[in-house]
Amino acid sequence: MGTSVAGGKSEPEYVRIANEIVQQIRAGVIEPGQMVPSESVLVERYGVSGGTVRRAMTEVRASGLVETRHGKGSIVKNRPPVRHRSSDRFRRSHRQGGKAAYLAESAQSGATAKVSVLYIGPMEAPADVAERLGVPAGAQVLARRRLYFRNGTPVETASSYLPWDVVKDIPELFAENPGGGGIYARLEDHGHEFAEFVETLQARPASKSEASELALNPSAPVVHLVREARTTAGVVVEVCDTLMAADQFVFEYRIPAED
Repeated sequence: MGTSVAGGKSEPEYVRIANEIVQQIRAGVIEPGQMVPSESVLVERYGVSGGTVRRAMTEVRASGLVETRHGKGSIVKNRPPVRHRSSDRFRRSHRQGGKAAYLAESAQSGATAKVSVLYIGPMEAPADVAERLGVPAGAQVLARRRLYFRNGTPVETASSYLPWDVVKDIPELFAENPGGGGIYARLEDHGHEFAEFVETLQARPASKSEASELALNPSAPVVHLVREARTTAGVVVEVCDTLMAADQFVFEYRIPAED
């Protein structure tokens, strides 16, 4: 039987059960690393059928708070969100202090960060990237692809594309470790002073390959973010195509209220 809600309607029983389990996880009643009660336990607890419990658990998995292990059931993820401070993470003071944006952000949240470099080298610019960089489609650019970990868990992939005429005389940008402050610090060292970073975001389900790379449940929500790094000369010197596990990040923006 459904539960009454405002307006005289009732929500399905499986939704009510799912909401209760999610609330228990968020309140810490079911802690990270603990198993969600089994189907048989939930059937007995709520007095419903196994099919209703399975539908409820589908909703719980869609929340991104649990992961399912074959033959073992669902376990609460140990993945507290990183606060992604868009108005703070690219401050010049971080770069001057030797910290790249992701490492500075993770340190502020008390997390242990790791970056795995997957590829560095020349490639043809995809059409959308070329348009943002102001170069012809297929033009040679430097690509840097990384996989970011937080407390041992993959949380983000990022592919940076930089114009070849900008990077060809900056050897550090071809190294796995470009030095303190990351690639933005090296670009500024060579006269490319940044004026602003422009980001666009889109939330969507992960593809099968994306879910595998980020250790997510199939079709789990991800945030696709594309960033342009613009210099004081009005030139875009990097396009960064990033995919983030949505349950790992909270986006905080500071928006001026006056001109």
